[in-house]
Amino acid sequence: MANIKPLGQRVLVKRIEAEAMSAGGIVLPDTAREKPQEAEVLALGTGGKDDNGNEIVFHVKVGDKVLISKYGGTEVKVDGQEVLIISQSDILGVCG
Repeated sequence: MANIKPLGQRVLVKRIEAEAMSAGGIVLPDTAREKPQEAEVLALGTGGKDDNGNEIVFHVKVGDKVLISKYGGTEVKVDGQEVLIISQSDILGVCG
């Protein structure tokens, strides 16, 4: 994958695909599946300072599995793979 470095308090993530089969055993086509909300952190932004001059702290690290908002961020295709650049505030939680 090409080297992409997000800027500011943005995070580069890759969605983790959801199951292609329903609980009842029915195979779901791509068009019927919801966008997955689980993703893996690939890169962190450059950080910076907030409006009060305090250093921006990232609460995730590369490799973390996170829950993201369903429709947040910007989808980008890099080397044939779809990745997402989101604001750190679009991360809802870290999967344990």
